[in-house]
Amino acid sequence: MSVRRVAVLGGGSWGTAFAKVLADAGREVLLWARRPEVAAAINERHVNPDYLPGVELPGLLTATTNAATALDGVDAVVLAVPSQTLRANLAGWRDLLPRGATLVSLAKGVELGTLKRMSEVVVEVAGVTPDQVAVVSGPNLAREIAAEEPTATVIACTDHDRAVALQHACTTGYFRSYTNTDVVGCEVGGAGKNVIALATGMAAGMGFGDNTRASLITRGLAETARLGVALGADPMTFAGLAGLGDLVATCSSPLSRNRTFGERLGRGESLAQAEAANHGQVAEGVKSCSSICELGARYGVELPIADAVRRVCHEGLSAAEMGKELISRAPRPE
Repeated sequence: MSVRRVAVLGGGSWGTAFAKVLADAGREVLLWARRPEVAAAINERHVNPDYLPGVELPGLLTATTNAATALDGVDAVVLAVPSQTLRANLAGWRDLLPRGATLVSLAKGVELGTLKRMSEVVVEVAGVTPDQVAVVSGPNLAREIAAEEPTATVIACTDHDRAVALQHACTTGYFRSYTNTDVVGCEVGGAGKNVIALATGMAAGMGFGDNTRASLITRGLAETARLGVALGADPMTFAGLAGLGDLVATCSSPLSRNRTFGERLGRGESLAQAEAANHGQVAEGVKSCSSICELGARYGVELPIADAVRRVCHEGLSAAEMGKELISRAPRPE
């Protein structure tokens, strides 16, 4: 099994950065972009100025606005659209997917309503078996990857051979990937870290420092791991790149949409003001916090940080009130 030709569906920052990684690894990559001006900029000037300004894209990466063209004869299909729009987008692409191609999810979230992880949505909508679906997760801030700063990631698939083929397809001098068969753990870690990053951002917006951030990261990891284990994940996954690694990067970096969104809420901005300042890019945790909390309730898992974030985002709780509630919780053993 090898991956030579790849379609990347989604021309945002992470989709474009991952497409660049694949092309830098010697793969022929065709990126589908919704907007013609994005595709034209990639083809004519080798840039995506809207999402990765100043980054030169390789010649093996081309773009199109025609999904059928992008998907024709590829070995792998990378799904690089926001988690809450994955179902609708994939339904439109389903009949164009090449038989047997590996479907790769870059989205990190839990679907509202169904409470399905992204790989579960792909299996259901595309009508494929779970071993045909892989997920990518880790400390993967798109801007740093596009700048070729060293990083590592996890490619998770229940079919180890597919994971290895993808690993070879995206290994470069700056991007190192590891394989894992724990799809559940990698996805729960990827979804949970966005919510914890919102809380960490709120704390920063209120002027709190490193002790507070470290406490939220650590306790956030604990509650995310509890949920993952309840869903069948390997607890050791949360000590790795898709757990702790992704969480630290997302909670610490100003490049993280969720962290910067939370910081605005912590400074007293409303949800609408924070959304307007986010330049139309999605802070996944704002929606996923609701579905993650519902998932926790379904499995009897307590998620105090995620629930506090949910109430700030959707029930009018202030960031200051959230902080008081969390620090005042009843003492207990770690």
